[in-house]
Amino acid sequence: MEGGGPAVRRRSRSASARKRSRDRAQSRGACSPPARKRPSSGAGEEPQPAPASPEYNNDSEEDMFGDYDSFSGNNSLLAQVDNTEQECIQSIDLTSCTKNMEDRATVEPSFGYLQLQNAKSKELIFSAAGNITGFRTEEENHLRITSEQENRTLEPGDCFLDDLPSSQLLYFEEMNKTSVDSRKSSGTKENANDMNSCLDKMLNQSSCHHNAEHTKINNELSLSTMSNLNKRKSLKDHLKNTMTGNAKAQTPQVSRTKQLKEAVLSEEICAAKKTIETSSVDIGPFYGLPSKVKDLFVQFRGIEKLYEWQHTCLTLESLQQRKNLIYSLPTSGGKTLVAEILILQELLCRQKDVLMVLPYVAIVQEKVWALSSFGIELGFLVEEYAGSKGRFPPIKRRMKKSLYIATIEKGHSLVNSLIETGRVGDLGLVVVDELHMLGEGSRGAILEMILAKILYTSKTTQIIGMSATLNNVGDLQQFLQAEYYTNNFRPVELKEYVKIQDSIYEVDNKAENGLTFSRLLNFKYSSNLQKMDPDHLIALVTEVIPNYSCLVFCPTKKNCENVAEMICKYLNKEYKNHRENEKQDLIKDLKNIGKGSLCPVLKRTIPFGIAYHHSGLTSDERKRIEEAYSTGVLCLLTCTSTLAAGVNLPARRVILRAPYVATEFLKKNQYKQMIGRAGRAGIDSAGESILIVQEKDKHLVRDLVNSPLENCYSNLFLEFTKGIQSLLLSLVGLKIARNPEEIYHFMCGTLFGVQQQFLSKEKSLSAITREALGCLIEKGLLKGKITSEKEQKSQSNLEVTQLGQATYKGSIDLAYCDALYRDLKKGLEGLVLESCLHLLYLTTPYDMTYHCRPDWMIYFRQFSQLNLVEQKVAAIVGVPESFITKKASGQAIKKDVDNCVINRLYLSFVLYALLKETNIWNVSEKFNMSRGYVQNLLNSAASFSSCVLHFCEELEEFWVYKALLTELTKRLTYCVKAELVPLMEVAGVLESRAKQLYDSGYKTLAHLANADPETLVKMIEHLSRRQARQIVSSAKMLLREKAEALQEEVEELLKVPTDTYEGLLTTLP
Repeated sequence: MEGGGPAVRRRSRSASARKRSRDRAQSRGACSPPARKRPSSGAGEEPQPAPASPEYNNDSEEDMFGDYDSFSGNNSLLAQVDNTEQECIQSIDLTSCTKNMEDRATVEPSFGYLQLQNAKSKELIFSAAGNITGFRTEEENHLRITSEQENRTLEPGDCFLDDLPSSQLLYFEEMNKTSVDSRKSSGTKENANDMNSCLDKMLNQSSCHHNAEHTKINNELSLSTMSNLNKRKSLKDHLKNTMTGNAKAQTPQVSRTKQLKEAVLSEEICAAKKTIETSSVDIGPFYGLPSKVKDLFVQFRGIEKLYEWQHTCLTLESLQQRKNLIYSLPTSGGKTLVAEILILQELLCRQKDVLMVLPYVAIVQEKVWALSSFGIELGFLVEEYAGSKGRFPPIKRRMKKSLYIATIEKGHSLVNSLIETGRVGDLGLVVVDELHMLGEGSRGAILEMILAKILYTSKTTQIIGMSATLNNVGDLQQFLQAEYYTNNFRPVELKEYVKIQDSIYEVDNKAENGLTFSRLLNFKYSSNLQKMDPDHLIALVTEVIPNYSCLVFCPTKKNCENVAEMICKYLNKEYKNHRENEKQDLIKDLKNIGKGSLCPVLKRTIPFGIAYHHSGLTSDERKRIEEAYSTGVLCLLTCTSTLAAGVNLPARRVILRAPYVATEFLKKNQYKQMIGRAGRAGIDSAGESILIVQEKDKHLVRDLVNSPLENCYSNLFLEFTKGIQSLLLSLVGLKIARNPEEIYHFMCGTLFGVQQQFLSKEKSLSAITREALGCLIEKGLLKGKITSEKEQKSQSNLEVTQLGQATYKGSIDLAYCDALYRDLKKGLEGLVLESCLHLLYLTTPYDMTYHCRPDWMIYFRQFSQLNLVEQKVAAIVGVPESFITKKASGQAIKKDVDNCVINRLYLSFVLYALLKETNIWNVSEKFNMSRGYVQNLLNSAASFSSCVLHFCEELEEFWVYKALLTELTKRLTYCVKAELVPLMEVAGVLESRAKQLYDSGYKTLAHLANADPETLVKMIEHLSRRQARQIVSSAKMLLREKAEALQEEVEELLKVPTDTYEGLLTTLP
């Protein structure tokens, strides 16, 4: 894979800047410390000049204080000694760590970490592929820190200490001896017990901090030395107590020749440091990354070369200046690869955490699975934030950086927790996939909140947004303060067609009506077949299958199943012979997933290589069908529009059964996403899309194919409780903005603020803000007073109430927070703990009740099967037995019962049955629901249970729920036998795969993390090598993440409090 040039522009010093005259060297005994860049400055900002050190004369025996009246009035000498002490310790650390690495040069790290060759270690640390710092070879030979670190440790009496008093030389000797002894004793343990220690540090620091400050590199190389340094009284304090005695000590004579050599060397080191500081961070030839990254993309993705647009995008001046960026390309254009390279640059080069926001749980899990292999090899952590998974706030890692991959909802909670703990600056980069989702309902409102908060609270965090369907880019640019890049590149040409009756027209923007006649369908239909297939679907698919793949998008789930069966009914029987054995294996796997049950439709269609794909399938079934389609076992999928926005399953031909999604006419964004699946890079020479149209819709379709994409509009105002009210509550709770004036200033920076005049012409932004704040005060979520706009600007701060804080921290919809509080409060009066039914009722999502239509006979049957204590739960929540009985018998009911309560209890019966049986098939049949709906209910309940847990943690009166909900959330998340839970924690491992692994002897996370992928392939049926490698990598990543978390906790507990230690030092005489 070749980008055609470096990703990061380098600045090289001129020859004159590198040379130093001898006269100038004589006038300066030591180089001043390099200027540091301000944290908020841009990459191109010049550093402030450092003050020169005072001159001194080594040929005389004058007093060491020179012309100064008092050592206490000037700190230049103390600062010089501080710097010298740091250089000594850091040099020893580099030497020790390099030596340890040489001793283990032949040992491969257990988790596949990058290995540094001994011959290149110095080059990797002190040069940037020979192009960046401008170090000269002859100067490196003078630099003892680098040239002699492989052969010996640095002695206190070496050249750069010769200008110190003799008493300080003795102090350095004792300090050096103590440091070396402590490293020797700890080094033995590290070699035996911690394969990651030295190699990880050398990898992270030598490869990622190459252009960072030299002192920063050395400070992070040795934890043991840092620990000693924290515990030891600083040299500066020591000198303050002993300076008078030292003044009388004999100062060693240093020759002028030696002094000049050291002066020249110091000048060169300072110049190199300044060059590093003023240049972009670049640690390798592959867009600033090590060549190892390029090799990994070849190994894991099979990508050997970047497209031209990818190289252009990665080398944009705006990216070098760390400006925000929006880029847009057609589906399958390779957008994700650019984002991944930018993520690796942030993690490895700039040593910052990264947040990647993805729209769906399945995509999050797929991305965690895919990037875990890179994390293992390159030494960063990949953490999943989806469903009920994720820790708030995340653990603060000291040695490694984290890539957080999150859904929109979990990403919002994560950002809130980082802002609350003052760590939002740790996020160096935020990447948003499917940026157009800003305009899609409540999820779009939450995404807007994430981005607005980051823009307002962290000026150093870069935002990258990508999408295939953007139109009003100007508004988004103004909102994100971003540059824009676009390209029409597609790796495979896409040809769009429209079919009307038996004629096929090509979409042509140059034609008068947008369509040009292409051909007539050449397929002989019998009268019976014409009646069954009036849209000629069979003719269209048989032109492609079985040798190529095909997707047929249908308006509804039921239509997907009907179309699949209809096509199979009239296909030639010879289609069954294509990869027959593999199809039988697929049927067998699906039966195992269903614990003996198999959908009758799939049983009839799979032998022909055809299956349906929609939300009615379980996660395990969907995943197995996707695998079979990707490998060519299945050649045709009938699917709903959700597939277009989900996992990437390309096809040679994409057919749109009708220009509708359910009963709504197709939008241009949806149309583009669907047809974007046509054409597989590296496999097909071209991709085709065919939209089937009835005569009555002809004019609508002409407008569709020739119209621009829909604009993206803010949903903060439309989604009132999930939008603007929720945002304002969190602003006050997180202390981002405390009064109406500050809140108004924040709102001006949102997408709604940019589009306010268009979205709300009747009210001003200020009026909308004050109205929302008033609603929050009425609900008891905020307290304070809202003054009118005409009154004075000086306003008192608003404060969040306990209920308000619990609401925003639990990510509870403001429409339900009062009801949740009442239900939890009522539960305390008589919580039934004999079973988990009562808790399940409390954690059943409120928004799922609107789609529930109870079958009263099933309701009554399930109620009758409960024991007396469990039946009491129904009475407690407000659904008496008499009501259920009368409903089931069809009798008239005078007493009104809240429908929300009725439906919640019914859904809690479904969840209760699931936890008892753990068989989705049986439960779905028992309640006459689709198995996909049952699993969606389970996933939603697990996520809502996690939210309720965080809600209760903020309210002391609900302390009793904390332990109960922690365990319940875990049970809902996995809904399997306890022994399978550790395996299902691994990204990409679902129940059926976990059973296979457990039965094959891989019973714990450690077993899986240390498994050989080749052995896994042999032992686990229908497991490819790629899947085996990804499962092992994901297990290693999870195991390492847990181990790192425990280590961080241990180090935090053992850390000596700085305030206490400083207090002790002040009491010393």
